[in-house]
Amino acid sequence: MQKTLQEEIRFEGVGLHSGLPSVLVIKPAAADTGINFVRVDVKDAPKVRALYSNIVDTRNCSCLADASGNRISTIEHIMSALYMAGIDNAVIEVNNPEVPIMDGSARIFFSRLQAAAKVEQDKPRRRLKVLREVAITDDKGNHISLAPSEAGLQIKFDIDFPSAVVGHQVFEAEVNPALFASDISPARTFCEKSAVDYLKSIGLIKGGSLENAVVLDGDTLLNPEGFRVEAECVKHKVLDAIGDLYTSGYQIIGALSAFHTGHYHTNELLKKLFADPANYEIV
Repeated sequence: MQKTLQEEIRFEGVGLHSGLPSVLVIKPAAADTGINFVRVDVKDAPKVRALYSNIVDTRNCSCLADASGNRISTIEHIMSALYMAGIDNAVIEVNNPEVPIMDGSARIFFSRLQAAAKVEQDKPRRRLKVLREVAITDDKGNHISLAPSEAGLQIKFDIDFPSAVVGHQVFEAEVNPALFASDISPARTFCEKSAVDYLKSIGLIKGGSLENAVVLDGDTLLNPEGFRVEAECVKHKVLDAIGDLYTSGYQIIGALSAFHTGHYHTNELLKKLFADPANYEIV
């Protein structure tokens, strides 16, 4: 059966790019309403459903917007946590154009959602089962596909970076809440110091720090504590992919395979999946 929260949960942090305080409150919602974000800092509190078709920007994060252009960015970490915590319906109020970055991972979101009391609702949960493989390859040779699978959500993700502290990393497993808690949710977003310097120079990532990102400087890791988990970089890519897949509106029975892809590729993959009803069925 579908599930929602019994009581609201509040998170406070900063927006990654603005550096401004950001408060996020997840509230219970009725069955069959899905995940909806509400900008409470905007007049009339516009609501936007967390669907792939409402994603308007995929540069560095997944960004939703309503028809009037009211944006909510960096939704992928909280969406990933909601997926793995089994929350089908929720209203997410945020007082900022950005979801709080927290520690750059989904660990805080997931631990509190997993521990929270849930309400079983009176409608069955419906999942999306992939029937035919769909795939996207870009002009750089990066590719992503979603194929049939009989056992939940299988993910194989492959990255290869020139930095010696990252290098070639591969994740391959069926994702489940236990694996998500131990290996995936703690994985932080990562970036090169050169990219950080550029973004700061143009007034972005004012809220970014070594407290909420893994920063690479060539073959050096700048975070004094090191990596949290083995192959943390590829596991963060998996974390993002799960959150982006949840903008399908469903938990997925399928096998995702990706090489060097990001938010843009996953969004395009969902568009291609839904373009032909023969690609999937709702079960």
